[in-house]
Amino acid sequence: MHILINKNYLIYNKYKVKCTIGKKGIGYKKKEGDLITPKGQFKIKLILYRKDRVKLKTKLRKVTIQKNMVWCDDPRSEKYNQLVKLPSNFRYEKLYKKENIYDIVLVLSFNMSPTKKNKGSAIFIHVAKKNYKKTEGCVAIRKFELLKIVRKLKTNTKVKIFDQK
Repeated sequence: MHILINKNYLIYNKYKVKCTIGKKGIGYKKKEGDLITPKGQFKIKLILYRKDRVKLKTKLRKVTIQKNMVWCDDPRSEKYNQLVKLPSNFRYEKLYKKENIYDIVLVLSFNMSPTKKNKGSAIFIHVAKKNYKKTEGCVAIRKFELLKIVRKLKTNTKVKIFDQK
């Protein structure tokens, strides 16, 4: 089974949940910070999670988020679109947050192998804010729904993001 995502819903098997996407919708990402959720099919590279907030059972590779872990979103860096540890001289997205949006993070294979500078980074499926506020390009759903899905994922599960016309 694969995860299917459109502008309103994330569907896995027969489980359909409301989701939110990037502020500018689904399309072809042109550059870093364009607020577009990328159209396409992606692998789930790994799951990042807050061990102090969730118990995670999954068949996928998982990494506990530490206070010094960040995601590099600076195209000038050799570590662009990668998980890095602080200190860093480059721009980055903090993963260890007070709010719960990064309690569970599915890292998608967008702009990886090879990584193209300034094409876009940090495309995740993560926990939605209470009001389903639009993201900067990620997909977000409620925490309990994400937990339920993560338990059933297989190592070969793909994520298909498509634009409904």
